[in-house]
Amino acid sequence: MNIFSPFLIALSMLPAICNATLAQDIIRRADEIRSPNKPFRYTVTVHEYKDIAGEAVNKQIFDVSMRFMKPENGRPADARSLVRFIYPARDKGKVMLSDWYDLWFYSPELRRPMPVSPEQRLVGQIANSDVIVTNFDYSYHAHLTGETTCGNIVCYRLSLERKTAAATYPKIVYLVEKESSRPYTASFYSQDEKLLKEVRYKDYQTVLGEARPMKIIVQDARHNKGFTVMEYSNVRLESLPEFYFTREAIQRGVR
Repeated sequence: MNIFSPFLIALSMLPAICNATLAQDIIRRADEIRSPNKPFRYTVTVHEYKDIAGEAVNKQIFDVSMRFMKPENGRPADARSLVRFIYPARDKGKVMLSDWYDLWFYSPELRRPMPVSPEQRLVGQIANSDVIVTNFDYSYHAHLTGETTCGNIVCYRLSLERKTAAATYPKIVYLVEKESSRPYTASFYSQDEKLLKEVRYKDYQTVLGEARPMKIIVQDARHNKGFTVMEYSNVRLESLPEFYFTREAIQRGVR
């Protein structure tokens, strides 16, 4: 065996390693734009439409608390969210809790929070909340497949494959603006390569010291004309202890 073979093999692997490192850096920066690296809270108003020309057929309002944080200064990583149903009045008191890859739903008439199955996560507002709170850096391996035009700008095109079967969507095609690192679109695919949802990040505003998307449009591929618009407001940093993000706290009514 040639004594240089191990070196040559390692050298041949460098492009792939550099690609993966760059790709992961891109989605990590885009994650930071989507959510700050501190506990925060916001209101999201959701309108569902049957088609572009029509009026909204459904409206919901949620109060969302999040602890999506990267490791920093000895602090461990965290990936938890708490979604409280505010409107309509009939839904008030309902809660969705995510703790990394686990998801629970709670309603006042239930004795305890109920786990949400992978199949249930693909339908309705549960599915829409899942595409929003997903932390791509934690959940996906990234590969940079090239660049593409996004209107008048250039975007990185990334292929994301889930690190674990616990992540809802097996594959995502992610477009991130090259110059600003802003998320542009994310297309979510099934295991058999069928498009499930397309998410567009819109209306960037300076919030908590960063230009962040304040509107997200979710197109369900199974309903060609139907789509959902999510608008964010009252975004603020807030002290949110880990205990808030537990099933016990939900049952006790911790706000």
